[in-house]
Amino acid sequence: MPGIDECLLQAMVVPGARGATIVDWTSGLALGAIGESPGGDVEATAAETAEMARMATEYRSFSPQAAQPPGEAPARQGTGAKGLPVEDVIVTTSSGYHVMRFVETTFDSSVFLHLWLDRDTGNLALARLRLADIAERLVLA
Repeated sequence: MPGIDECLLQAMVVPGARGATIVDWTSGLALGAIGESPGGDVEATAAETAEMARMATEYRSFSPQAAQPPGEAPARQGTGAKGLPVEDVIVTTSSGYHVMRFVETTFDSSVFLHLWLDRDTGNLALARLRLADIAERLVLA
């Protein structure tokens, strides 16, 4: 089971990867980083992406129950990224993609992987699949 450094190295194998970070979204701190960072500041990028992650997980509009038609039973817990309300967040810019994949942990599940991809050479579908696999195997102690 890989730790932070190995997971970051695996993320950088995705075609078009420019940089990868593991972020604690409650504090906005980078737990590990590799490659480039948008704007050149890893900690600023971690804080900014953490804010976006918090919004996605805290707003009811993005909860599994929001996707249910009125009157139907709520979505089963365990679908998607286990008990997490959001699996990932994808932001597209004119020059790249930002994929934030939430990681289920045994303590508080407040961690996500952030992968920054070049738009011309990146493969968004592959990145999403690869990050899901990495997040599943990541061990945080």
